[in-house]
Amino acid sequence: MKVAGCERAYVDGSFVTSKALPGDYDVCYETVGMTRAKLDPALTSFANGRAAQKAKFFGEFFPAHSPATLAPRPIYLEFFQQVKYSNRKKGIVALDLRRLE
Repeated sequence: MKVAGCERAYVDGSFVTSKALPGDYDVCYETVGMTRAKLDPALTSFANGRAAQKAKFFGEFFPAHSPATLAPRPIYLEFFQQVKYSNRKKGIVALDLRRLE
């Protein structure tokens, strides 16, 4: 994602909880300034429940400002910050990809 120009990504899922053995992680990422053609094709495939993403990266990836499906929040960035099945807010991890080597 960094090669494509992504500057910030947000991590969610049981990876960012206190679970001893997290089962998954989800990422939503900022698309402003990105060149979509430079993204790994698996990251842009949402077919079969995002099977290509899960097979290659063991997680799921969504554009941060895209409408979240089956969610009470309108975009993924907001959906990631809500406790499942409630209106309570929660934290997520923000990654500044510009600082990663």
